Amino acid sequence: MPKPIVAVPADIRELDGALWHATPNQYVRAALKVADVMTFIIPAFEEGNETDAILDRVDGVLVSGSATNVQPALYGREAGERDGPFDPARDATSLPLIRRAIDRGIPLLAICRGIQELNVALGGTLASEIQEQPGVWDHRKPDVPHRDDMYAIRQPVFVQEGSCIASYLGLSGEVQVNSLHRQAIAETAPRLKVEATAEDGTIEAVSVIDARNFAVGVQWHPEYWAETDAPSRALFHAFGEAVRAYAQRRTLTGAAA
Repeated sequence: MPKPIVAVPADIRELDGALWHATPNQYVRAALKVADVMTFIIPAFEEGNETDAILDRVDGVLVSGSATNVQPALYGREAGERDGPFDPARDATSLPLIRRAIDRGIPLLAICRGIQELNVALGGTLASEIQEQPGVWDHRKPDVPHRDDMYAIRQPVFVQEGSCIASYLGLSGEVQVNSLHRQAIAETAPRLKVEATAEDGTIEAVSVIDARNFAVGVQWHPEYWAETDAPSRALFHAFGEAVRAYAQRRTLTGAAA
């Protein structure tokens, strides 16, 4: 049986004066090597709506992190000078894709920008420059010479016992993760349950309360060490298992779920 297919919404990037539809390699590698699924990069189509046409052909959705932020207007806030950069084409692609994947019971894993998109897609809000809030740590990328060094820095998050995330990781309580961000969930969407927090209270993982399938978001970066770090590997493995189960059901019914 061929590997099931996971949709990964692309970012818009400029390279050599041209615009590209792209996604970071770490997410694709983790999906291929650890979740054991094939990935399709979904172009960021700012106009039109091809959401169901995409979901008819895939078995899961992986929403990656990015250097851009969700446009504040999408959660009822005016954009400030420090809120960017933005990627409206990605917003227009990923938010409807997230909502429809959940509605259709298609496995969904949302990481970093992805958890923020998940929250906005379901009616929540975001906070910018969280390190400036009283009692909140500085979660931004550290000033280190190499990218690998940056993602090697760990901090504790606390996973709730009995949560979806705990079942996927195979543990609860304190977990060391590599969480790098300057935005975070402010008001949690009504359909989301907080499942892990940092010591300063920053939301680090959520699940969709009424989901019919795997539907979780994490603020940290399990994709970066998915091949060597046990909790990161466990999360991608659980996602892959959910994707394969969905693909098998699609095969048996002979149609999209």
